[in-house]
Amino acid sequence: MSFSTSGTFRPVILDDIRGAQKMLAGVARMTAMEGSRHLSQLVGAPVHLKCENLQRTGSFKLRGAYVRISGLSPVERAAGVVAASAGNHAQGVALASSLLGVRSIVFMPMGAPLPKVAATREYGAEVRLHGQVIDETLAAAQEYAHETGAVFIHPFDHPDIIAGQGTVGLEILEQCPEVRTIVVGIGGGGLAAGIAVAVKAVRPDVKLIGVQAEGAAAYPPSLAAGYPVSIDAPSTMADGIKVGRPGDVPFKIIGDLIDEVRTVSEDELSSAVLLCLERAKLVVEPAGASPVAALLSDPGAFQGPVVALLSGGNVDPLLLQRILRHGMAAAGRYLSLRLRLTDRPGALAALLGSLSVVDANVLDVSHVRTDPRLGLTEAEVELQLETKGPEHCELVAATLRDAGYRVMS
Repeated sequence: MSFSTSGTFRPVILDDIRGAQKMLAGVARMTAMEGSRHLSQLVGAPVHLKCENLQRTGSFKLRGAYVRISGLSPVERAAGVVAASAGNHAQGVALASSLLGVRSIVFMPMGAPLPKVAATREYGAEVRLHGQVIDETLAAAQEYAHETGAVFIHPFDHPDIIAGQGTVGLEILEQCPEVRTIVVGIGGGGLAAGIAVAVKAVRPDVKLIGVQAEGAAAYPPSLAAGYPVSIDAPSTMADGIKVGRPGDVPFKIIGDLIDEVRTVSEDELSSAVLLCLERAKLVVEPAGASPVAALLSDPGAFQGPVVALLSGGNVDPLLLQRILRHGMAAAGRYLSLRLRLTDRPGALAALLGSLSVVDANVLDVSHVRTDPRLGLTEAEVELQLETKGPEHCELVAATLRDAGYRVMS
C-alpha cells in the first residue's frame, strides 16, 4: 500500500483508505455520531460530534497504527516495532502490536502522565522513559530502531498511517451523508490528510477546515511558504496537536485538499473542553476539543450540517482539573479577587455576607494579616469564587466596591 517500485512514497488514494477500512473491521469501532443542540443553536445549523474519544485506546490513533503494522513483512514483524509518544500514539501502537502478535517498545518522556504510561504498558508495550521533551524521546526511539533493526512507527508521516486515519472520513460520510463542513484538529497532519483524501474523493463539495492551537501552529506559515516550516518551542495545553513541523507526506495532501486552517487560543480550547463535558457529557482532551473551540470562536463561519471531530479523550485527571478551572475563568464563571479590609473581629464574616447577597459561591479564602505591605490595622483576603458569567462577575466586584472594600484584582 505504501511504496512504489522505486522505493519512494506514492500518494494515498481512496482505494488505500477503503482497503484500510476492511483491514480494521472488528478492530476499530465505528464510533458514535452525536448531535449537539447547544452548538447547533450557536452555529445556526445542525452540528454533530464524531466521537473518536470513545475509540479503543481513547483516540483515533489505533486505526493508523494497526494498518501500518499490518503492512510489515514477516521479517519486519520479527524485528519488532518502536515508537515515541507522550500518549495517544503510544497506546495505539501498543494495542495494535499486541493484536498482531508483534513486540513493541514505546519511548515516552520522563514527565508523561502516569495514567498514559500505565495504559500503554497494559496494552502490551514495553515502556522506556527517556528525555524531558518529546524531541529527545523521538531521537532515542529512532536510535533504538537504527541499532536493533526494529521498525520505527511514525505517528503521522507515513501513507499507511494516513490511510488508516482516513477511515474516520468514510465513517463520517456514512453516518452524516448530508454533511457540508468537517472540522478536524491538525498536529502533524496524518488525521486531517486521511480524512481529506477520503472525503474529497467522494464528496468534493464538502468543506474541510483544519484547526491548530495558536502556540503550535506550524501549518499556516508552512502553507504560505509552500513547504514544511518548523516553529520554535511550540506551546499549548493541547499536547495531541503540539507538533513543531508538518509531516512531509501529509503536508502536500493538506495543501491540496484542506480548504482552510484556523487557529484557536488556549482560552478557547479550555472553554471547548468544559462545554464537551457539561453539554455533551463527553470527556475530551484539548486537542480533541479543538474543532469545538473553532466553532465557539467564530460560529457564523461554518456552513451546516457540520461535523466536528473529537479526536481523543486521553487527558490526565490533574490536567483536566486545571483545564476546567481555566475554562470556567474564560467563560466568566470563576473569579479570583484580592482585596483589603480593616482587621477587626467580624470583618471577614461581613465580607462573606456581602458575597452571599449576590449569590457568589466561595471556593477558597486566603486571609493574610502579617505582610510588610499591609498597614497596622489592615488584612488582605484572596477569594476564589464560582460565578454565573461575565455580568455576574462585574456585579460581584461592583457590590464589594460599593460596600467600601478596596478591590486589588
